[in-house]
Amino acid sequence: MESQIKTHSTSLVQACQNCKKNFTIEPEDFDFYEKMSALGGSALGGKVPAPTWCPECRMIRRMLWRNESVWYRRKCDATGKSILSTFVPNGHYKVYDQSYWRSDAWDPLSYGRDYNFSKSFFQQFNDLLIDIPHPNLIQKNVINSEYSNIGVNLKNCYFIAGADGAEDSAYLFSPNLRSKDCFDIYSVTDNEKCYDSVGIEKSQGLRFCQDCIVCNNSYLLYDCRNCTDCFGCVGLRNKSNYIFNKSYSRENYLVELEKIAPWTHFGLVRAKEQFDKLKLNFPHKFATIVKSENVTGDEIINARNCIHCFNVKYDAQNCKYCFRAFNAKDGQDATAVWNGVEMFYEVMSVYAQRVVGSALIWGGFDIQYSYNCFDCNNIFGCVGLKNKSYCILNKQYVKEEYEVLLPKIIEQMKNAGEYGEFFPPELSPFAYNETLAQDYFPKTKEQVLGMGMCWRDSEKKKYNVTMKNDQIPNDIHATPDSILNEIIECVHGGNCSDHCATAFRVVPQELQFLRKMNVPLPRLCPLCRQGERVRLKNPMHLWHRKCMKQGCANEFETSYAPERPEIVYCEACYNQEVA
Repeated sequence: MESQIKTHSTSLVQACQNCKKNFTIEPEDFDFYEKMSALGGSALGGKVPAPTWCPECRMIRRMLWRNESVWYRRKCDATGKSILSTFVPNGHYKVYDQSYWRSDAWDPLSYGRDYNFSKSFFQQFNDLLIDIPHPNLIQKNVINSEYSNIGVNLKNCYFIAGADGAEDSAYLFSPNLRSKDCFDIYSVTDNEKCYDSVGIEKSQGLRFCQDCIVCNNSYLLYDCRNCTDCFGCVGLRNKSNYIFNKSYSRENYLVELEKIAPWTHFGLVRAKEQFDKLKLNFPHKFATIVKSENVTGDEIINARNCIHCFNVKYDAQNCKYCFRAFNAKDGQDATAVWNGVEMFYEVMSVYAQRVVGSALIWGGFDIQYSYNCFDCNNIFGCVGLKNKSYCILNKQYVKEEYEVLLPKIIEQMKNAGEYGEFFPPELSPFAYNETLAQDYFPKTKEQVLGMGMCWRDSEKKKYNVTMKNDQIPNDIHATPDSILNEIIECVHGGNCSDHCATAFRVVPQELQFLRKMNVPLPRLCPLCRQGERVRLKNPMHLWHRKCMKQGCANEFETSYAPERPEIVYCEACYNQEVA
């Protein structure tokens, strides 16, 4: 292999075929590739080959297949109905309304085709991907939640992307598990009545909080645990009635809260300025790692043997290079896997068993190189199937035929350097800046085009704005019901990288919620608000650093870049500081 530059008895160092930077494949990685050969019995045809792209490039390649929240207005290609879709109008792809796509009015197997050994697998897969209809939005088990994408088990939800188990909520973005009566939250689990928060767990009544666990009825908290009725606090443990990390009696706490007036826009802005200064002056732990063993990365809770992982939780075990892995076991190179998934490699948005090189696989087992399939078993190179088994390129086979043909296809893919790699970027239905790739690895249009990837310029919005941003009422309690009739200017005005809508409406359930939560009306449209939340998270990259506590020699891997202004401590020094 030309990209190989040197070998060691313990590892292999290669140059990434995409970015050309060196990366290391460890001995345990080769053990994992060998272990994946058990997928589907002997049909796999030998171990998965080692990757040729570095971990970061592999992550980006997978993210290119996940467009969560950039939706377009277009027509259903079956009914002519006006629908919202992640697929751009007048593109290459045929799109059906979700209800029609799930009906018996058409048969995905009718798009099946024989495998052609004179063509590459990826070429044949792409032909199928373009020919077959796609659902306008990806959903499973949703009730009264039509405006949701990549959502499962939703009820009475509006404009949600990437959630499992949400109810009576809106503007939730992944990963979001089991939220009730929440608005504008991101990367959260098991919360109720929370607003505009990031990385919160098992909490109620939080507003503008980040990385908090089991906290209640508070505003502007960062890295707090088991706190109630607190405001503008950082690093607290088991506290109540604190404001900017200072203790108050209950009576005085309420008096001070009235002075701050966080239900007004001006009061909230002033408080955020003071809160942000406190965050910079308070030491930060090198990584959010809780109840975990033998892990590296960030935002890791109740996991073990998870290396270079981010947002990995809930009994995750033996994972590497994973992002958003919840209750997942024995896998590498995954984006968004959950619900007991086991044995997976190079996958995106999967809860199934024994999966390789696939995206949007919900339910089933022994699945390879397939896209948007539900509750299927033993399929290869399939798109849009539901409750099927022993299919290749959407053609039905009997078990014996499938097991004879599959090893031949895999051998051809190995010879072509395809097997073990995720779908090539050029096959993705989405542009770089429509996907998670732009959220977590932001690039300019020039950079994306220079990489040979697709970029799509945002549509020019032509809303008839009826309320300028500076005309929005300051106090939520002085906001009249007539606000529901207004088209409000987004403060970004389209001059950002967040797919700004330039204007937005306040929906009735949102106004009711804001009044109940005592928070002022937002000044940004929903996607701009989400962009602000995403940027609160550290990048998915690790730097080797030393503890900044004077006299401490401890070193660690951290997602805080050396040039950042935060004070970063090792775990021991941090634990000495938290209240």
